[in-house]
Amino acid sequence: MKSNHKHIQQTKLHNGITLVVIENPTTEIIAGRIFCRNAGSRWESPDNAGIFHLLASVMAKGTRNLSSLEIAEKVETIGAALGTDTSSDYFLTSIKTVTDDFEQILEIAGEMLRYPSFPQQELELEKNITLQNILSQKEQPFNLAFNQLRQMMYGQHPYGFSILGTEESVNNITIEHLRQCHKRHFRPDNIVISLAGKIDLEQATLMVNKIFGDWENPPHSMDSLTTPVIEAKSAYGKIDQQTQQSIIMMGYITPSMDSVDYPVLKLISTYLGNGLSSRLFVELREKRGLAYDVSAFYPTRLDKSQFVVYMGTAPVNTEIGMEGLQAEISRLRNITLSAEELQTAKNKLLGQYALGKQTNSEFAQIFGWYETLGVGIDYDRTFQDNINAVTVAQIQEVANKYLRDEFLCTSIVGQSVQ
Repeated sequence: MKSNHKHIQQTKLHNGITLVVIENPTTEIIAGRIFCRNAGSRWESPDNAGIFHLLASVMAKGTRNLSSLEIAEKVETIGAALGTDTSSDYFLTSIKTVTDDFEQILEIAGEMLRYPSFPQQELELEKNITLQNILSQKEQPFNLAFNQLRQMMYGQHPYGFSILGTEESVNNITIEHLRQCHKRHFRPDNIVISLAGKIDLEQATLMVNKIFGDWENPPHSMDSLTTPVIEAKSAYGKIDQQTQQSIIMMGYITPSMDSVDYPVLKLISTYLGNGLSSRLFVELREKRGLAYDVSAFYPTRLDKSQFVVYMGTAPVNTEIGMEGLQAEISRLRNITLSAEELQTAKNKLLGQYALGKQTNSEFAQIFGWYETLGVGIDYDRTFQDNINAVTVAQIQEVANKYLRDEFLCTSIVGQSVQ
């Protein structure tokens, strides 16, 4: 794999910032990812759901020294890219520029991360945009089905809410809430800076120390997170909507990425629902013509994740479609895969994994992400070894452990057929 000859090093600065450097001298571009761990929607409550999404939108809109326009002009003048984003398990700032201008863009990112000014009018604007997005999601059958599934599976756990929050929670968020959230989560010992490009560890350490070295941690340690316990259970929900197609989603609670079963479930997800040769596509779409769209996904999470299969089908085929999806899951539990089927799934998964590590941005992302999630940069190799080691017996065993009828949540959106 490519990452072997890539020179990957890491160090910890005196204030606790973790620095990961992937040296790639063949290009004149440096890409950076600044992760903030112990952040993201997993740290939200039902009252402030969506606060990290608003924080990501408003942080780039002004600092103690720069207005929104000045930030935009500085970034555009040097043809750089700068963006902020949030996920369930972390907060992310992304930067990219030619090597000569990199320090300048890192300075702007540092200013944004440390000294956001949270202008009131920018917050109002972003709240309005978010509320429009929440409303428009309610008109999209896929999002409706997924929201319903998520709520059934996770209840009051933060994973049960959209990253956008709810209309009520977004309306309630104030500048003071953003300030408190920023103050609580953004501290050097939560920061992972991952840089990839024409830069070595020594240069990177000097640059990061110059920009972030005087940032001090608060005297108290980060408070720990308590979230509701996630229990696997069965549930069913249907939303009637006049749609061209019915969306069927079926989900099971599955473990977080530190579980020994994680690579096995990644393979099951690839085998069942990834691409035109996947089992669900071949059986339900190609052979039976039941599905417009059919797939499976199993996101990587710090807390319990979900294994989801879904299908878009004609309303008259809703029942048959549900039976078809369930039949494929039960087949996994009852019939062992052939060695050839397993090897094909491994090749597909590892091939796609390799393709996702081509650019500096992708390198900065994946190694920074591993460090942020607590598995470390060596996980790049570990993950591939773990996938290669999975046996057909493990596939069946793990399917029987998690993908059971008594743990099945089903969410349907579509019109009732008389």
